Amino acid sequence: QVQLVESGGGLVQPGGSLRLSCAASGSIWRINHMGWYRQGPGKQRELVAHITSGGGTNYADSVKGRFTISRDNAKNTVYLQMNSLKPEDTAVYHCNAGVKIRLGSPQYDYWGQGTQVTVSS
Repeated sequence: QVQLVESGGGLVQPGGSLRLSCAASGSIWRINHMGWYRQGPGKQRELVAHITSGGGTNYADSVKGRFTISRDNAKNTVYLQMNSLKPEDTAVYHCNAGVKIRLGSPQYDYWGQGTQVTVSS
């Protein structure tokens, strides 16, 4: 089994910054893509940022220029640096990873339980 554990959420004022982390552990042979999704109150879950095993990234238009996704392959960890936060960024942020548990196995998608980010004065 594979577990994803997020950390770093909290309450921050508009214009502030937070850094989220997500560490993967368990039966991991290779992690392909990793990403962050969020679900705000009364909204559908949406992609925030995505990073490939080679470091290629893409972002939701609403966060471009403010958020940066990165990963440490040695630590099986993905990060999301969030700057210039706005009230509309308030959501539960979930980590996602595409994992192969052994050579030749299919890729499985795993999700973390989420961390709350609240942007409010």
